[in-house]
Amino acid sequence: MKQVTSNRVMKIGVLGAGLTGLAAALRLAKVGEVVVFEKNAMAGGCLASMKYETYTLETLYHHCFSGDTELFALLEELGLKEDLIWLKGSTGYYMRGQLYPLTTPMEILRYPCLSFFQKVRLGKFVLSSRKIDMAALDNITAKEYLYEKVGEDIYDAFFAPLLAGKFGSMKDEVSAAWLMSRIAIRSDRGTQGERLGYLKGGWHLLIDAMEKKLVESGVELRLNTAAKDLRLKEKWIIDGEEFDAVISTLPPQVTASLMDEETKKKCSLAELPYQGAACMTLGLGADPAKGIYWTNMGDPAPYGAVVVHTNFVPYDWYGEHVVYLASYFRGEPGENLKEKMIDDFCERFGIGKEIIHHADLYIDTFAGPVYTTGYRNKIPEVDAGCNLFLAGMFSLENYPERSMEGSVRAGHRVAALLEEKNL
Repeated sequence: MKQVTSNRVMKIGVLGAGLTGLAAALRLAKVGEVVVFEKNAMAGGCLASMKYETYTLETLYHHCFSGDTELFALLEELGLKEDLIWLKGSTGYYMRGQLYPLTTPMEILRYPCLSFFQKVRLGKFVLSSRKIDMAALDNITAKEYLYEKVGEDIYDAFFAPLLAGKFGSMKDEVSAAWLMSRIAIRSDRGTQGERLGYLKGGWHLLIDAMEKKLVESGVELRLNTAAKDLRLKEKWIIDGEEFDAVISTLPPQVTASLMDEETKKKCSLAELPYQGAACMTLGLGADPAKGIYWTNMGDPAPYGAVVVHTNFVPYDWYGEHVVYLASYFRGEPGENLKEKMIDDFCERFGIGKEIIHHADLYIDTFAGPVYTTGYRNKIPEVDAGCNLFLAGMFSLENYPERSMEGSVRAGHRVAALLEEKNL
């Protein structure tokens, strides 16, 4: 255990109890006294869950991928590796007022909104995604890259609606690095769909296990406790309490907003482009998507994707059809968004409101960074100076596409660096 003085151990404050903050705290429990601050009533951040009458469910849909080795090691460490199951995720595209399945080769061939030769071009492009140096694409927009590789016609007919649904007015600023990383990570698929991992019983089991181990290790988890003031004197002071070092997993601009001007001058905190997420969870009496797990919206709608969770994991776990409606925004969500989402969804997918068992809207104004061109050079250093360390969804480990794996890796790296700098 690190001795700061002859009779006192190091005291570390962690801002945020998301996956990165919890992973860092687990590694640092042996280093000294660790206190985790979390504004919400439960840990998990974007991986937090809600309790319903008969089940617990993530507020935002999550799954993992076959290459998530550090996440798998964490699951094994916590005794959860055997609960990881692999399932097939089917996909669809809602275009011109119709829902088209796009999972099997035959379904793709039957898709009427692209010609046969356009599909061949698109298929070759997707197959090439794993061989591309993503970092080399950081300064090229996705639009420019797609114009060059597949043509304006395929961009307009296929990709433009997807980018608009995900990034809205910023769609033309998103880098090709993000796009190609997204395509590459989602290309672990056979003829029956994409291979995705899920934790039997829900990802809350991972968060619960991390919380339990942290408490057993002497870490103090302060839920419902947002850090409101962060300043540097002789030591770091969080809301009047002294700390030897601080890890912030908050967006850099949010961390900066907690500081006085004098403290800001001593630290390196760049502002990154972020967007918010508004994700609605519905419990329904019927399947709205013909067995399809993930439907991207090609037609304009107040949501960009319809994710039917129970077309991915067994329906029997829930006893109702569980659906996410995913929407993104800049600044603040639109007025009456919940009503607009429900009205549009019911009309478009032929759902009667009487079969909606519940509808819950989760809003996060800093849900994730927008990977605009040049983003890689804007990624903040882990060591922000003066024993302040930064890690989270904005970290290099989550570039150019965020994931649970990236968040775990970011937490482990920031913990290792803090320990190294204070040995």
